[in-house]
Amino acid sequence: MCGIVAVHGLTNPSAERAHLVALSKRVRHRGPDWSGCYVGKEAILCHERLAIVGIDSGAQPLFSDDRKIILAVNGEIYNHLALRSGFGSDVKFNTRSDCEVIIPLYKKYDKDLCDMLDGMFSFVLLDESVTPTRIIAARDPIGITTLYQGWNSKKPGATYFASELKALINDCDEIISFPPGHVYDSRDNSTTRYFQPSWWSTDDENAPVPTSPVDYTLLRETLEAAVRKRLMSEVPYGVLLSGGLDSSLIATIAARETDKLAQAHFEARQKKLSEWSPSGPPTPKDNLNQKAMLATWPQLHSFSIGLENSPDLFAARKAAVFLGTKHHEFVFTVQEGLDAIPDVIHHLETYDVTTVRASTPMYLLSRKIKAMGVKMVLSGEGSDEILGGYLYFHAAPDSKSFHQECVRRVKNLHTADCLRANKSTMAWGLEARVPFLDKKFLEVAMNVDAKEKMFSKGSSQEFDSDGRPKMEKYILRKAFDCAPDGKPYLPKSILWRQKEQFSDGVGYSWIDGMKDHAATVVSDEAFAKRAERWAVDTPDTKEAYWIREIFEGHFPSDAAASTAVRWIPRGDWGCASDPSGRSVSIHNAAYEATE
Repeated sequence: MCGIVAVHGLTNPSAERAHLVALSKRVRHRGPDWSGCYVGKEAILCHERLAIVGIDSGAQPLFSDDRKIILAVNGEIYNHLALRSGFGSDVKFNTRSDCEVIIPLYKKYDKDLCDMLDGMFSFVLLDESVTPTRIIAARDPIGITTLYQGWNSKKPGATYFASELKALINDCDEIISFPPGHVYDSRDNSTTRYFQPSWWSTDDENAPVPTSPVDYTLLRETLEAAVRKRLMSEVPYGVLLSGGLDSSLIATIAARETDKLAQAHFEARQKKLSEWSPSGPPTPKDNLNQKAMLATWPQLHSFSIGLENSPDLFAARKAAVFLGTKHHEFVFTVQEGLDAIPDVIHHLETYDVTTVRASTPMYLLSRKIKAMGVKMVLSGEGSDEILGGYLYFHAAPDSKSFHQECVRRVKNLHTADCLRANKSTMAWGLEARVPFLDKKFLEVAMNVDAKEKMFSKGSSQEFDSDGRPKMEKYILRKAFDCAPDGKPYLPKSILWRQKEQFSDGVGYSWIDGMKDHAATVVSDEAFAKRAERWAVDTPDTKEAYWIREIFEGHFPSDAAASTAVRWIPRGDWGCASDPSGRSVSIHNAAYEATE
């Protein structure tokens, strides 16, 4: 991924070049590898590059051959090779960048190109071949990448775009988080939805509930394909491994795919050696044997973080040994986490308690990973929203409510888990890719009959015919319970481990430490007047007050606050206001039932 800053509708762009470059510098952490800037007739496009694909030739902004179409992209287009091949010899590509294909797609399909892209992306495309010049901007279907749009009342006609809020905060008095799955067009100043999957509805309350039975093979193979395509990289990569179901499944698939790449690498070397040798293919006696040659292929690296003796560290260690990854384990203290929170909020640009709790260890871990020279990691975000994996889902009164809540959570991922994964990692120039949010996997999983996703816990838990518990995300666990090759995907203790939210799994003392610290820095008097200070999204705990106060210190404007979204648990399902998984009563009851 990268960082972009752009503005369209300026009367004298050249005079504002230095200013836009300064704004772009505010997101340079997202793209430390190179900076680019284009000044046009009435627009400026700035780009901060993190090179993952086409590292030697993909500097941005990118240009059409006649230099009349200019493009700045943040993200990855996984199907770029297939899209390129569709043009045959009619189109000449100037770089190996996965993003360049957007330019000929625009020429041929205009805005309809957006739904043809398979990936995570936000982009701004400037067309100077028309008068007046035209700009279109788009964001990926779920909002894995971040994008903001802003306006300055003192510059009517100017529209700003940036990967992060901090680049717009001083220039725009109106700012929105650009809606995922939409495309903006300056030609008619419209923003329209291009992402229209079968499970999406503008009327969630009356949307039809899917009735398709689960196809375990299809579910498994679609997720495997999602991981496979996300291994597109020319730089070292790894996996985030908490030891929970989601990250462990992504890790095991990635490990298997890496082994396949190693085998292909070996066979390619053997073929090349045989072409060089006049006496035919080398034998084990006169060349490296297969095992030694495979050992030259980079081993998959996995990364975990937690407080000393935390649940995630133990589980991740066990999963890593089973998978054979090169595992890296990092321990942090509550105080180190508390010290980092002001910086975390500066990068997150939100005051949502749940997001800040989970982002802090992820932010600390990302710094360690980047220091090791890794630039891309796979992560497990999205599974709980798609499959109803949060523990509070057990309280869903019926399958319709269960499905509607899944849809609601997926639609709002860009305000929470996607925002966390993107900004916590990109704070250090590390790219996180999320296979569970693959469009094809979403289409399969979101159309499964919600009755098959529902679960019970504790003493009321049900079991299948094999004695497996009908627990949260049962259908995902079942899909990977038996591999076609007979080799288990994961140890049973990992595959059937109860859900732990990341902010809990890193160590229960982490959330408790945040609450205790907030109690010492927020007085009873100040908390009593919280509604006077913040009439909108009034904090309901001292922890929320403390986080909101830090956010306001970084982003004091109402425009900035309007972009933040708090996640509120389902009170109508009897859920506690505390978003921690441990606040759900069945968390402990489930463990007690298995003792």
